[in-house]
Amino acid sequence: MSRRPKIAVSIGDLNGIGIEIALRAHATIKEWCHPVYFVSYEMCRRAAEILHLDIPEDFDHSAPDAAPFSILPGRTDAHAGRYGFLSFKKAVEAVRNQEADAVVTLPVNKEAWMLAGIGYKGHTDALRDFFKQDAIMMLGCEKMWVALFTAHIALKEVPRHIEKKRLTRFLLDFQKETGAEKIGVLGLNPHAGDHGVLGVEEETIAAAIAAANARLSGEGSRCSPFEGPLVPDVAFTPKMRENFHFYVAMYHDQGLAPLKALYFDESVNVSLNLPIVRTSVDHGTAFDIAYLPDRPLNLKSYFQAVRTAVAMSQKRDQRS
Repeated sequence: MSRRPKIAVSIGDLNGIGIEIALRAHATIKEWCHPVYFVSYEMCRRAAEILHLDIPEDFDHSAPDAAPFSILPGRTDAHAGRYGFLSFKKAVEAVRNQEADAVVTLPVNKEAWMLAGIGYKGHTDALRDFFKQDAIMMLGCEKMWVALFTAHIALKEVPRHIEKKRLTRFLLDFQKETGAEKIGVLGLNPHAGDHGVLGVEEETIAAAIAAANARLSGEGSRCSPFEGPLVPDVAFTPKMRENFHFYVAMYHDQGLAPLKALYFDESVNVSLNLPIVRTSVDHGTAFDIAYLPDRPLNLKSYFQAVRTAVAMSQKRDQRS
């Protein structure tokens, strides 16, 4: 039997639902891995007291370098933002130092990070800087995966980011990380530009697709996995999903709106093109329901994030 990997769980924004997810899910995920939660016992105690939950006796924890603060359920707060970032940073360092096998992140609030003076727009941006590598944000489940060529930028900025060289490299990195033999690449504009009538960015996308396919074919793989630019409004229809299991979207909502409409409960966030394994839940802090009694709490995305991290870390062990 494979050993149970050690999973570093960054606790996210303590004003949100992350700590409750960790407490309620612990009995299940400890059967798959050895989780270590990057939260101090004192902050865990404060959250558990509000939630009227017990802290499991085997709730292994490691405190980030941050002072305790008052939990404000459902509120955007700089103290919670800073704590969530430092929890994430220490969890990543544990994996970098081979003290853990993978990172699973619970949700943070980007505004809280901003209020705390954290200079990143989210986990993936931070990982790119930590490792000086072009991390790829991929979300989905076994039924469908979507990679985001641009992610947390304003929509008006997307067209100028679509450059042939950059997109070609992104496509090649994505194919290398996933091993996918067929990848649908979305156009940017309605009708994929309609031959220039509705936009010209598809010319650049088509050139990047051709360059990436030529590169792979030239390396002797006999593989030309990229198809497109696909018309975005029909790319995720049932018929198209019979043809494509992997997609590349040009911007955040283009890929995530259909994914979450189809597979919200099952989806996870996976960071590719990094020397560590990192997965995350595919939802936010849910401030509207945080710490409220008698309301349903869906653990499916967290369970899937942990399962994915375990599988990816074991696969890396087998390769090394």
